[in-house]
Amino acid sequence: MSNSEQSSASNFLQQIISDDLAAGRNEGRVQTRFPPEPNGYLHIGHAKSICVNFGLAEQFGGQCNLRFDDTNPEKEEQEYIDAIQEDVRWLGFQWSGEVRYASSYFEQFYQWALHLIREGDAYVCDLSPEQASEYRGWATKPGKESPYRQRSVEENLALFEKMRAGEFAEGACVLRAKIDMASPNMNLRDPILYRIRKESHHQTGDAWCIYPSYDFAHGQEDAIEGVTHSICTLEFQDHRPLYDWFLEHLPVPNRPRQYEFARLNLNYTVTSKRKLKRLVDEGVVAGWDDPRMPTISGMRRRGYTPAALRKFCDMIGTNRSDGVVDMGMLEFALREDLNDTAARAMCVLRPLKVVITNMGVDAVEMVSAPVHPNNGEMGARSIPFTAELYIDEEDFTEDTSLSRKKFKRLVLGDYVRLRSAYVIRADEVVRDETGVILEVRASLVPGTVGENPPEEIRPRGVIHWVSATEGKPARVRLYDRLFNHEAPDRGDQDFMEHLNPHSLEVIENCWVEPSVASAAPETRFQFEREGYFCIDRYESSPDALVINRTIGLKDTWDRKEGA
Repeated sequence: MSNSEQSSASNFLQQIISDDLAAGRNEGRVQTRFPPEPNGYLHIGHAKSICVNFGLAEQFGGQCNLRFDDTNPEKEEQEYIDAIQEDVRWLGFQWSGEVRYASSYFEQFYQWALHLIREGDAYVCDLSPEQASEYRGWATKPGKESPYRQRSVEENLALFEKMRAGEFAEGACVLRAKIDMASPNMNLRDPILYRIRKESHHQTGDAWCIYPSYDFAHGQEDAIEGVTHSICTLEFQDHRPLYDWFLEHLPVPNRPRQYEFARLNLNYTVTSKRKLKRLVDEGVVAGWDDPRMPTISGMRRRGYTPAALRKFCDMIGTNRSDGVVDMGMLEFALREDLNDTAARAMCVLRPLKVVITNMGVDAVEMVSAPVHPNNGEMGARSIPFTAELYIDEEDFTEDTSLSRKKFKRLVLGDYVRLRSAYVIRADEVVRDETGVILEVRASLVPGTVGENPPEEIRPRGVIHWVSATEGKPARVRLYDRLFNHEAPDRGDQDFMEHLNPHSLEVIENCWVEPSVASAAPETRFQFEREGYFCIDRYESSPDALVINRTIGLKDTWDRKEGA
């Protein structure tokens, strides 16, 4: 079964929309929206929501709006708005028309609040937050009505006008809907419509000092924009009766329907914006786009591809059952994509010098290697081979007792093939005064570039290398999972207690093929035998390469956990 067929089988929303179109509902239109709050960067969970909303619109020939639910100016910033737009575009989607904002509808919301007051469906309440919480009751105990619930329409209109005029302090009063304090659904117990916030807004400046609640704004935004299918995650299921109540009690131009799907829960990950912000604020990570973060911008900087994220979202499907997805599934999708698309190159992370003694000191011989072993259209690359090379220090040993099966690399007195180049033999080592190996002296076997060596010469294996004189230095950052617990934010323990102390290792003295230095930022490579890497999009330059490891060639996490 193909990925698209798997997605279709597990996406109940596709069936809902298909049924609506077959029944002629919504005049044959499909209009969705992606409505993030601009109070942080988007994370992997938002990637799923983006794929669901934009993907459904694409599939059914509809449109998807990008709308910022900017009703809380205290926590919102233009930086987040810009980052969110870039993330959506990077994932390969384009919203319909202009970017939309809840704040663009503030005047209309205000007029609808006045409508509710005039109809006797809303009132100004002076209870303190602590009193309001007490009056609200519990899930198993009905609430009780506010003593201000029976204010007259005229009094409520006058008080609400004063709220807008800034005549009350923050927290002095709120506007509440008059619904049912005994409802088993806590969201219907006279919810807040407006609260006083004397904060400048990033879009409206100081025009307002009262701001609508998300619950009040949400459905009305959808109605204004002609949304047909308002798709939310399951935590909004209990809010749907309130969503519908507002639509029923207001003269809205359209009647959208809300549907809920299971949010993405990924193990070894934290996606709460509050907790992610804490990681940033306390300097645990270098910012919202730190490559260890589960933010879209962080994953992008680490080397994830839009195709991998979209494939992952397709693999996990869209359903109504909450569950936890294993991080390994995301990493599988990433490896599958990078294996097909990433150019090959060589990088020595921990260099050990090898001097070829039977080659001219200044000689430079170009050897050829494919850019990708399975995609001839990507062409070939030329690699300079010189008398001084670097190999990884782990690829050499003086222990001649090691069998070929146990150690398939370079052993003193034995042969190994250098990838795409010569077969060489390690002849001797040069040490410093403390006994540390400074270099290995070796000799090459002539005529073995692309050819088999004589029968009497049996190389142990193949290792990677880089020219010490023509290669380029690089700083390489090796990233691992940020948390070492599969459920870091569950239970009584602070999620910060589960930080992985080995989530970042920086290696300063690495060497790469010269062609890597000319690659554009965000270019992804498979460094042979080392893993998948990405040129850092911000800090790297041809003269000062900074490279991030995206992921290893194989999943080693289970082995680490069991070690």
